[in-house]
Amino acid sequence: MHSAQELVTYIESLAALPSVYYRVREELESSNGSISEAARLIEADPALTTGVLKLVNSAFYGFDRKIESVERAVLVLGLRQTHELVLAITVSNVFSGIRPQHMDMRRYWIGCMMTALTARELAHLTCNPAAGRLFVIGLLADIGHLVMYQTVPELAIEAQTSADAGNEPLFETERRIVGCDSAEVGAALMDNWKLPTSFAEIIGAQITPRLAGKHVIEAELLHIALAVSKADRYNESSEQALRHIDPRIWEKLGLKPNCFARIREAVEISLSSCTAMFFPCMI
Repeated sequence: MHSAQELVTYIESLAALPSVYYRVREELESSNGSISEAARLIEADPALTTGVLKLVNSAFYGFDRKIESVERAVLVLGLRQTHELVLAITVSNVFSGIRPQHMDMRRYWIGCMMTALTARELAHLTCNPAAGRLFVIGLLADIGHLVMYQTVPELAIEAQTSADAGNEPLFETERRIVGCDSAEVGAALMDNWKLPTSFAEIIGAQITPRLAGKHVIEAELLHIALAVSKADRYNESSEQALRHIDPRIWEKLGLKPNCFARIREAVEISLSSCTAMFFPCMI
């Protein structure tokens, strides 16, 4: 049996965030942070520069005018959104370097992007100001499975096979067979990456959102987003997928369950283009 922290330690050398991310974050979060200095740090990394300019000029943000410099991008986005964009690009680059033998990586990236886009859409729908952060959290929500298939593939496959047979939910088979579930592993990795504490709390509570403390609303939005992604993966109808969501969550969020199908359709429209932007080598 393995703990979440044990699995994360195994993969730490493969899944470390580059130092440039932490330098950029420090500048963006500093009370004396400088837009010019943040732009200079981003420009020192060609891949990050390319990613920022490509995304800021895409339909993902929908700005009217073309943005031709990183400094202008930081100015237009603001420090918080710049941090979220830099983190999303950094994470996608780190993800691309991890390819467990027994995972369908193309399917995995598509699922991550669907969760991310759905979480962002739900945040907009509920007027939640954390839409950008929820996009990144959605992108990271299933990273625990990536760690499991990289570190204990035989056990991960056994857990998935047992769950697919209909005996019990996947998180329960993972706890029984592996010793921890993917949400726990994902939360442990967020802590190791020293990301804001909300990331670990929300990802760790994706199965049971009420455990997310002050971030319960964001955890509930992520919970629904994961149901959308799961429905797509298993070819479930929206009616079937709704059975996995506690009706009380809709009530708390002020949403109607019948919006599930509309959200799913809206996300599917932009899914391919966004996946291609973040994971071009996988599509």
